[in-house]
Amino acid sequence: MKKTILASLVAVGAISATSGVYASDAVCGLNNGQPATGKPIKVGGIFGNAAPGDFSSATDAAAAYFKCVNDNGGIQGRPIQYMVENDQWNPELAAQAAAKLVKDENVVAMVGNASFVEMSVNAPLYAQSNIMAMASGCAASECFESSNIVSTNQGPLPSSVGAAMYAVEELGATNVSCIGMAIPSVGNWSCGAAKDYMESKGLSGSYVLLNPASPDVNSALLEAISSGADSILVNLPAGLAIAFLGAAEEQGLADGYTWTSSTPLYDASVPGALGEYWEGKMFISAELTTIDGDGADNQNWLKVMDSYANPQDPRDTFSQSGYLSAKYFVETLNKMDPAKLDDRAAVTEAIQNINGYTSDLTCGPYYVGKADRHMPNHAGIMVGLKDGAFHVVRDCFEYEGPYFEPLKAAEKKLGLR
Repeated sequence: MKKTILASLVAVGAISATSGVYASDAVCGLNNGQPATGKPIKVGGIFGNAAPGDFSSATDAAAAYFKCVNDNGGIQGRPIQYMVENDQWNPELAAQAAAKLVKDENVVAMVGNASFVEMSVNAPLYAQSNIMAMASGCAASECFESSNIVSTNQGPLPSSVGAAMYAVEELGATNVSCIGMAIPSVGNWSCGAAKDYMESKGLSGSYVLLNPASPDVNSALLEAISSGADSILVNLPAGLAIAFLGAAEEQGLADGYTWTSSTPLYDASVPGALGEYWEGKMFISAELTTIDGDGADNQNWLKVMDSYANPQDPRDTFSQSGYLSAKYFVETLNKMDPAKLDDRAAVTEAIQNINGYTSDLTCGPYYVGKADRHMPNHAGIMVGLKDGAFHVVRDCFEYEGPYFEPLKAAEKKLGLR
């Protein structure tokens, strides 16, 4: 297991000269320019970084925001001690990481979690321990269908349904084949929802799931073609998605099908990796708004990353999500009774009372509540590849399909939509 990272700056002398130069540019927490002092507030986070992908950008961004907060008054004057673990996509390591943070370190909340397996393994522990996980890179069904996990990101299910909707409504698709990962509660869950959406429209859908231990992109491509699909939806981590599209390019298949993808391909490095061949042909569902957007939160996220993160840390959707989860967490605790900041039950209640937070990073309001499932983010945008960059081809739109109906009904009762 990766050694715990302490992202907190708990002493005045620990603030680097580099971060100080930028402190006035980024707006964080109390934003008073005063270093936080006193007893740290313990917060945990778990990410996955191993084959088939690296989700660490979510916790990297949360860590950067927390550093900025500690440089600007902390939470009601106190610093945040952010402890982060890598589950390496290993269920046993994921369980050990959560036990360490929740039981041994007694963190008051989890923030920025991003993993294929962590939420599936640890959802029962979070519920039993009465601790909320404000996640940023949810990828499994348990993350969205558990009482004590809520995420700023959409996850592969909404993102894939959004991609399928665009394929149908804008590209004329009638038969979509979704390419996903054969990970329990991930590929079958997300690609299955895309298939259900297609069938709800009287159209055809199918999916092909790759073995994460030894993914055979050529076989998956052939299986998708043999299904009779006229549109292929790539629902894979970025590196594997690029490999899959490379196989399609080798066979000259781009013009024979329409192509969409869930969010992982929305990364600044992707246009260069895919090259001119895919320009005007690949369209990607983005879980949050554009990474180059001029909104206040997006610009502040970029400033926080430039000031407090490492230059090599990705500026991608998961990074935006990590920043937003950390920001919402800090805003919530800054409204609490200072005497209860170490009381996990009180922190959990405060998070559950979140209702109607808004940001230019998302297409709809963020809320939590006391419920057996949480998916506040289920509207997004579509971007396309052109001239070596991403361009918005469809602005914020609500996703349709059987999965979302009970969520939308609950939101109407809250007056959110």
